[in-house]
Amino acid sequence: MKLTIIIPVYNEKATIREIIKEVQEVDIGGIEKELILVDDASSDGTRRIIEEEINDNNVIKLYHESNMGKGAAIRSGISAVTGDLVIIQDADREYDPRDYPKLLQPILEKRCDVVYGSRFLGVNSAMFFWHYMGNKLLTLVTNILYNTLISDMEVGYKVFKAEVIRSILIKSNRFNFEPEITAKVLKRKYKIQQVPITYVGRDYSEGKKITWKDGLSALWTLIKYRLVD
Repeated sequence: MKLTIIIPVYNEKATIREIIKEVQEVDIGGIEKELILVDDASSDGTRRIIEEEINDNNVIKLYHESNMGKGAAIRSGISAVTGDLVIIQDADREYDPRDYPKLLQPILEKRCDVVYGSRFLGVNSAMFFWHYMGNKLLTLVTNILYNTLISDMEVGYKVFKAEVIRSILIKSNRFNFEPEITAKVLKRKYKIQQVPITYVGRDYSEGKKITWKDGLSALWTLIKYRLVD
């Protein structure tokens, strides 16, 4: 059994070393790890760190020559996956790799095809009020449109059986990856389970990138993929 961890990276020189160390050190019961780093044309020195300092044998490095967005980085990562399971790991350390064992457990026990972490079932801190309300609204729209009961559609921690995520053509280039993958997983009737996770958000001075415009894009994506594809 092998777990592939896709890490999309854009201008994360302050955290890239630490997140890779945390991912490598987490104990997941002897399951082999494969890390796929996708640098989305970082301009702050992150690429140099990846090129020169990250030399683990289980790390695959991919580079975009122009900034394309998180969705595009994940799409590039999916093309290189060789593991049986796939998890998306943001590079900003808002999500804690020590949650991996409980994220993997429902799939390992053959209870589902996809696992969503939920910030609203676990411990979270430093989430802005309007981000919280935006997440709640988008999740409500998801549940109405797709007749489901998930609690955190926009969460970054999602785990997939490799054959599931390979079967879905991702078209979104930016943060609307999250509503697109959710819409397509639900429309294909893959079974989702949720587990509580720990979340420590950062603010814009620390490099947070998502804005209200991404919220509007996510809303449109949910509606669009209810009607097409």
